[in-house]
This record gives sequence, structure tokens and C-alpha cells, in this order.
Amino acid sequence: MDLTIASSFLPHSDPEASLAFYRDVLGFEVRGDVGYGDMRWITVGSPEQPGTSIVLHPPMAYPGLTEDEQRTIAEMMAKGTYAIVVLATPDLEKTFDQLQAAGADVVQEPTDQPYGIRDAAVRDPAGNLVRINHVPTDRTPSDRVG
Repeated sequence: MDLTIASSFLPHSDPEASLAFYRDVLGFEVRGDVGYGDMRWITVGSPEQPGTSIVLHPPMAYPGLTEDEQRTIAEMMAKGTYAIVVLATPDLEKTFDQLQAAGADVVQEPTDQPYGIRDAAVRDPAGNLVRINHVPTDRTPSDRVG
């Protein structure tokens, strides 16, 4: 098989706040912005990875969710336990300083993990956990995450 990752989905609770975070703070480009009624799907991605995107979506857009399921999703989002994205950067300290200066909700300052990765973590406006791995510039893109 010859597969690549095209997109991944993260829920948002406020499309404007999520757009400001992913576009203005992280520097991702907006690739799509589609509304339907009072719901909105925003596709963003790194300019350096044109074939890979994150779709920020309304979490309650799935038909058939019960009120209990909707409440559970909202609670998990608020705790940062519903969705996670892992990003990579060659300069973790600089990236972390920029996120902190922009007012990101810091979960973990840059730390050397026992499993061999140096990383940091913040939450996006919806509560999604955004982990950022330090990846030296001499590693190949496939080595950068994980």
C-alpha cells in the first residue's frame, strides 16, 4: 500500500477562536472554511506540508448523538482529553516562547521525556491538547513525530 495522511479532525467550540489560534498563533494557512447553518468546518495546515491538513469541526455535527454523549464530548474537550495533535519543530524553546507570549494555555513547558523526545504541550481554545516535539533539522520528515 502507498498511503499518506491527508487530514485529521479536531473539534472546536468556537470557530473564530480556533481560527485565530491555528492561523495567527501557529502560522497555519487556511485551506477551507465551510459553513452549514450555525456550524463551521475550517481546514488549516502548515505551508510546508501542502498535502496534510487539520479540519477543525463542530463536535456535535454527528447525527444520532444523545444528549449524554454530547455532554460527555463537551466535558472531555474542556479537560483536554478528547483530541490530541502532535506537531514538530526544530526549535522547541523558540516555539514555546512564542506560544506562551501569545497567551496559549500551557500544559507542559519544554521537557526531556524518558522515552527520548523533548516536547512541550499547550491547549488550543477548544481544550484540545497540542503537543510539540523537538525534532533536529538533520532528521528526515518521517522521523520527526513519534
